[in-house]
Amino acid sequence: MFRRRLSLVLVLLAAAVVLQAVAAVLAAREAERQVVRGRIASDIHQGFVELSATKQRLRSWVTQFQIGAGGDVAERDALEQRMRAIVGELTNLTERASVMGLEAGAEAEQAARQDALQVLGQSVETLSVAIREKPPLSPNVQARQAWDTLTAVFERSEGRDLRQLIAQSIEREQLAMDRERAAADASLARMRAWWMGTALLLALGALGATAYFGRALRHPLDALAEGAQALQQGQLEHRIDLTGRDEFAEVACSMNAMAQELEQHRRREEQQRQLLEATVRERTTDLHQANESLRRTDVRRRQLLADISHELRTPTTAIRGEAEVTLRGQDKPVPEYRAALARIVDISRQLARVIDDLLAMARTDLETFSLVRQPMALQKPLLDALRQAAALAGEHGVILKPEGRPPAHCKVFGDAQRLTQLLMLLLDNAIRYSEPGGLVRWQVGERDGAVEVRVIDEGIGVPPDELAQVFERHFRGSAARRHRASGSGLGLPIARALALAHGGTLELLSPCNPADGKGTCALLRLPLWNDPDSMLGELPMALSEHPNP
Repeated sequence: MFRRRLSLVLVLLAAAVVLQAVAAVLAAREAERQVVRGRIASDIHQGFVELSATKQRLRSWVTQFQIGAGGDVAERDALEQRMRAIVGELTNLTERASVMGLEAGAEAEQAARQDALQVLGQSVETLSVAIREKPPLSPNVQARQAWDTLTAVFERSEGRDLRQLIAQSIEREQLAMDRERAAADASLARMRAWWMGTALLLALGALGATAYFGRALRHPLDALAEGAQALQQGQLEHRIDLTGRDEFAEVACSMNAMAQELEQHRRREEQQRQLLEATVRERTTDLHQANESLRRTDVRRRQLLADISHELRTPTTAIRGEAEVTLRGQDKPVPEYRAALARIVDISRQLARVIDDLLAMARTDLETFSLVRQPMALQKPLLDALRQAAALAGEHGVILKPEGRPPAHCKVFGDAQRLTQLLMLLLDNAIRYSEPGGLVRWQVGERDGAVEVRVIDEGIGVPPDELAQVFERHFRGSAARRHRASGSGLGLPIARALALAHGGTLELLSPCNPADGKGTCALLRLPLWNDPDSMLGELPMALSEHPNP
């Protein structure tokens, strides 16, 4: 992990700094020790030199005193005291030098120093006593003898030559002082070299770490910045190419996952927008089609009203004309009256059919259907429709043949009056478009949870290209117009509307006889009523869809 590497480098740099500080402290202590050792060596050397000079001054005082040239006793005492102090200081310095290891590896030199100090200390005491016992020289004493005596007192002690001893000590301390100074200089040089070396190593380490982390950070940071800029510009397909297990790879993985999620979200939004646009286009198309259908319906309604108006005017005019002709002039024979009344009855029947078409047209909208739906057997409305259609079939010379009877347990959820009307419309349509002597059959059965009613005729049939339009209001095919000039084209649309209002379907299949291209089959499917709870639950919906006017 990048964080671990960075932490490791920082720890190493901190450890190096701590080691440098510890080394600096040790070097400073060593330098201080060398300086102290050099100072002690210098003080010992200076002490021997001063001891030699003080002894010479004391000898000068004694000489002056003996020759009667004066001499202050206080000065003598001061010089003696000074010599004792110097010997004491040298003794202390020697002990410190021994404690600090000043003479490490030079035990003979240390022993010679201690021996010299011991001799010099004894000579100072002996010299003090001898000086006090020396009176001024008498006139008859020879100068050479006095000098030798004085030299024996000052320069000899315990059979040893003090001048030579002091000279050797000064020379020895001079060498020791030079050696300690050289050691101090060498220690300072080592410390300087150590400082420079460690500083150089730290600088190189810092530069190396800077170069390494700069190179290690440049690529991932550039990649992350490029990825962030791409996301800012909306380039959600851009992916950051960083692999590994460090923090930058984890951030890159998170950004890639975020970009992928945003891209999927954008794709979903685009799909939803396209779906919404398609839905809007579809709804707009439906609205245009509905508007066009309403326009065509209105045109056909106007045309139908004009036709019905004409049809109403024609039979009423004919009735009035027949009545006027019959009543004009003298009384006529009864057969003429009967013939006129028969013609009036025929015209009245035609007028009644036109009026029925007008009333049916006024009630063709689903919203105006008044349905009172309840569980009921389909047998009753079917038999009622057959009884009504029997007279119509006899009038047109058509044979009405039922094939089987509907089972008593065949129940539907519907309006008995409307179902009778629906079935009558199918039978009426089959009878009116059949040739005299033709056969109209009806069949009842159950299939897939629904009851099927088939009304099959051997009439004129419907061309295949007109099947899609037979359920349109006011549509009448060319064959239908040739077979029967009168008619409003509302029977099948009303029948289909009634079927839909009962939750069923109505289809028209033609031709039934492919050999001659004639015959039509009307297939009505109504859902069976099996679950009272389910039907009762659907009742409010049915009533809401088809409320009473």
